[in-house]
Amino acid sequence: MKVLRGRVIKSGQATGSALVSSEPIGFFGMIDAETGIVVEKGHPLEGVSVTGRVLVFPTGKGSTVGSYSLYRLAKAGLAPAAIINVESEPIVAVGAIISDIPMVDQVDIQQIRNGDLVSIDGARLVIGD
Repeated sequence: MKVLRGRVIKSGQATGSALVSSEPIGFFGMIDAETGIVVEKGHPLEGVSVTGRVLVFPTGKGSTVGSYSLYRLAKAGLAPAAIINVESEPIVAVGAIISDIPMVDQVDIQQIRNGDLVSIDGARLVIGD
């Protein structure tokens, strides 16, 4: 078990299986709002659902509509359980806040692997059982 700490962007608690990307993620046009599946061609997570996962990625990218797209995913029950970034950016941060999705940044995401069980409680992250 590993314990990491991050900076709280949106406080909350969540537990889920890690879905890790080495590439930035944008929620508008990259993730299908009807299915929660990554549809961006060539992205490392193409074809994978973000629903209920602890989504781990370096930073966000893309249009300001991405905040609303994340909110739409949350309202449909298709959003990630939590978001962990190396460095937060405003679009994803606003989306997490309005969608009530726990989010932290300033985390060494290289310590988190796909499928790891991740629990978030405020700034504290527990990786493993």
